Amino acid sequence: MKDLLCDEFQNTVAELLIRHHSVLDVLSKSQESNSRVNRAVIKAVTSCGCLQVEARKKNIPPDASLSELKQYLESHLQGSICDNCKEIVEMEIGRSLFYLTALCNLLDLNLYDIFLKEHKKISTLRIFNFT
Repeated sequence: MKDLLCDEFQNTVAELLIRHHSVLDVLSKSQESNSRVNRAVIKAVTSCGCLQVEARKKNIPPDASLSELKQYLESHLQGSICDNCKEIVEMEIGRSLFYLTALCNLLDLNLYDIFLKEHKKISTLRIFNFT
């Protein structure tokens, strides 16, 4: 059974994508929108200050198992994203989703099927998926 909301989003993107219909345009716009997500998060740190980054070398015991790694690692983020920065980051992530979906349309891929496959893979392999 297909997820109707995901399929509806994919169909809407297909209808709206007129100007950037070339796969080259979509790939470049996707890369640009991902950069804008990064910039929005960085601006939350550097311009707004609602988030801070505190990063240093982590001391991970050499005998730590793969399943124990999570307790030694962290996001390096301090603080909470403010409403204004959250709105901007969400907008930029939405734009990235638009171009990712546009690429799926051009390649005749179903976004929901990709979600399902990835979910199944990470659910089965768990943390070993990323080693």
